Amino acid sequence: MTTTYSGPARLILAGGAYVAGMASLSTNQRGGLQGWGGTFRPDEITADLREAGEGVQLELPYERVGEVAVTGMRKLLATQVLVSLAGRGPAPF
Repeated sequence: MTTTYSGPARLILAGGAYVAGMASLSTNQRGGLQGWGGTFRPDEITADLREAGEGVQLELPYERVGEVAVTGMRKLLATQVLVSLAGRGPAPF
C-alpha cells in the first residue's frame, strides 16, 4: 500500500462545489494511531473554500475518494493558499 500521494486532486465541498488543485498527502502510523492527511493547493480560491470545514471529500484520480476535514488555511503568495487537511477513515491512495 502506498504511504504518500502527490498530484492532482479535487475537493468536493459540503455544498457540492468542486475545487481543483494539487494535493500532497501521507499516512501516519505513529504510536499505534493510524491516519492520513496533508495539504491541498487550489487552482483558485473561492468563498466556499474559505468557509470549508467538515463534510468535505477529497477526490483523487480514478475516482478514489476520502473524507477530510479542513484544519487550516494559510497564504503562500498573493494569489495562492495552502489548505491543511486531516483525513477521516481509510486513505484513498
